Amino acid sequence: DYARTRHNIAWQVLDVLAAEENLSWRKAPALAAEVARWSRTGLPPVLLAKPLTFMNESGRSVAALAAYYKLPLAAVAVVHDDVALPLARVKVTQGGGAGGHNGVASLIQHLGPDFVRYRLGVGPKEPPQMDLKDFVLGPFTAEQTQVLTTQLPTLVAGLRLLLTSGPAPAMNQLNRKDNHEPEQP
Repeated sequence: DYARTRHNIAWQVLDVLAAEENLSWRKAPALAAEVARWSRTGLPPVLLAKPLTFMNESGRSVAALAAYYKLPLAAVAVVHDDVALPLARVKVTQGGGAGGHNGVASLIQHLGPDFVRYRLGVGPKEPPQMDLKDFVLGPFTAEQTQVLTTQLPTLVAGLRLLLTSGPAPAMNQLNRKDNHEPEQP
């Protein structure tokens, strides 16, 4: 029901990355997620996961994944929408609060606040008086869809940079105001 909504932009980015790397998603019902394993030459493997819970319960799934795969919190990077960022803008952060995002609040509740966040801009909320829930669960406009289609390769390249090089290099490059195309590692 929410496949092309603002709240689901992270899945779109993960799906493109998985397709580019020829990864297959498999359901992991016990973990309430779909997972894809990305084996990389000379680098540790990465587990991509899409929680199958509602957004406001995603912490339950991510905590189960982290426990099952014995992942330290420093190894968890969460991709999520952020209305505080302009459309298709990326910001990488570590730690902090939920910023009104119920999915992030669930993650903090189940994991603590110190995970890495790959925040994908879906803002600003328009019209401003619209209820936030209706905005994030609403579809992108035709114009926004065009912007996202154009920027999707850049969003995926930024995530690839984070997963390949780590948070510090990703923050240094992606959090600049003039960020455009991430450098390839």
